[in-house]
Amino acid sequence: MKPPLTTKAVRTGPGHPPGPVPSAAATGGAPPRPPVPAFVLLVLCATGGALAALALPAALGTTLDRIVADGRVPWSALAVCAALTAAEAGFDALVTLLGGTSTATGAARLRAALLDRLLGAEPGRASAHAPGDLTTRLTANAAEAATVPAAVAQTVGGVLIPVGATVALFAVDPWTGLALLAGFPALLVLLRLLVRRTSVTAADYQREQALVAARLTEVLDGAATVRAAGTAARERARVTEPLGRLSAHGHRTWDIHGRAAAGAAVLLPLLSLLVLAVAGLRTATGALGVGDLLAASRYALLAIGLGVLTSALSGIARGRSAARRLDPLLALPAVPHRARTLPPAGNGTLELRAVEVVRDGRRLLAGVSFTVPGGTSAALVGRSGAGKSLVAAVAGRLADPDAGTVLLDGVPLDTLAPGPLRQAVAHAFARPAPLGTTLADTVTAGPTRPYARTLRRALRDASAADFTGRLPLGLDTPLTDAPLSGGEHQRLGLARAFARDARLLILDDATSSLDTVTDHRVQRALARMAGTRTRLVVTHRASAAAAADQVIWLADGTVRATGSHADLWRDAAEYRALFAADGEHDGQDGHE
Repeated sequence: MKPPLTTKAVRTGPGHPPGPVPSAAATGGAPPRPPVPAFVLLVLCATGGALAALALPAALGTTLDRIVADGRVPWSALAVCAALTAAEAGFDALVTLLGGTSTATGAARLRAALLDRLLGAEPGRASAHAPGDLTTRLTANAAEAATVPAAVAQTVGGVLIPVGATVALFAVDPWTGLALLAGFPALLVLLRLLVRRTSVTAADYQREQALVAARLTEVLDGAATVRAAGTAARERARVTEPLGRLSAHGHRTWDIHGRAAAGAAVLLPLLSLLVLAVAGLRTATGALGVGDLLAASRYALLAIGLGVLTSALSGIARGRSAARRLDPLLALPAVPHRARTLPPAGNGTLELRAVEVVRDGRRLLAGVSFTVPGGTSAALVGRSGAGKSLVAAVAGRLADPDAGTVLLDGVPLDTLAPGPLRQAVAHAFARPAPLGTTLADTVTAGPTRPYARTLRRALRDASAADFTGRLPLGLDTPLTDAPLSGGEHQRLGLARAFARDARLLILDDATSSLDTVTDHRVQRALARMAGTRTRLVVTHRASAAAAADQVIWLADGTVRATGSHADLWRDAAEYRALFAADGEHDGQDGHE
């Protein structure tokens, strides 16, 4: 009896917590918010430093008035001034410390969220971005986006100080305050231009930076092809082509800041001179005391001091621009799962019913239906682009169909919890990824670590025991110290799949780099799994097709025919032509 289907769906990925991660679009182009206590503490420290800075001029003015009036040093008042100075310095130090910690923690959380989205989404959706571009987004862009909370906290102090200083200046003398306000419109225009231009330039710079990284990764990945083709100079030019635009954007950024600094260098001294002139005239007429003049001059400097504010606003503009580049990744939908499990006594029967897959308006699979009885093997064959790897991905739920159903032992794959699904299905690929730091990490990667005896048998079945045994440290050899051929990489990938206690084994062209002798050994190992594991094998080799219990022939995303290799070979010349490039023209090859 099948377990009941639950209606509660959870969105999960490797290490992904339930529930969606908010995207940058959902927060106006900002990254996910930092932990509230840390951010509140940062804002409180910035506020405390601003308040201490605002209180100090009044304290200094009062102290000076008492010295003039009494003719002696007011030690208590000096102690208050010293305490305020120390408080301002202490709060500023805490802002720097907490800001750095908050940025580092935020970058780590943001990168974890991005990785969860990438690993929790369908591989096809994540691979829409070039590896170099993804690297830039996860490193440089994530780091810059994570600076926004600290910049926002600094902006609190950056805004509070000039606003508070202006209010305090009006309290000291309204006429002096009005003189200050006369220059504020020009200051606001300066700030607005700085933020707007910085945001645009930062976005352009980050885009070109990602393009360089993407092209460089492509060239490094295909270094052998570049060398063989003799196109090193052309590829070097292609990689470095964006550097001119990158330099232009960088120079434009400095030009914007330089123009802002030049404008401030002219405007701020003039405004300061105007405020001091008014305050001096008011002092000369007796409207202000000496202490008031000192306080007014200090408040004027605080009111027009834009260093912290412009730095924070520029940081926010760059961070928000970086955050917008993260939005497509944070918006990747996680593969939905439910909570069903597979029947314990299931034999691994795989069934596809009218499966269709559409990508970018193109129908890649149409009405694909077949059944692989439990414990048997099926070979997926067809010309390049027929849809073999996509069918294999759908069969193991590395991709979801747009229509149709995929069932394992009668249970739809999209209703299974992720743990039971990944335990029940093992994959081997044409280009397996070397995971971890050692060969052992690569072979044992999976939901559970295999027993030593199971691992040894898997290495023998994959013909990987010999070459790993010859290494000085065996499976403990670091990946960096084990230069492996393409075939050896494939054998490790096969061993990783064989070591899993999976009822369904999917091999996506996983023996394409093996020599004929090694391939036959792997085929014999697969044959020994008959009755215990269901095997779906994507292959271009007639020997592998001949060894399968049935062959599923794909053409243009549809099932052209199913049957035994011998029957298809005898009846269809087009089928025989599939293997002509493999050099296997005898339909009985592979029968031992």
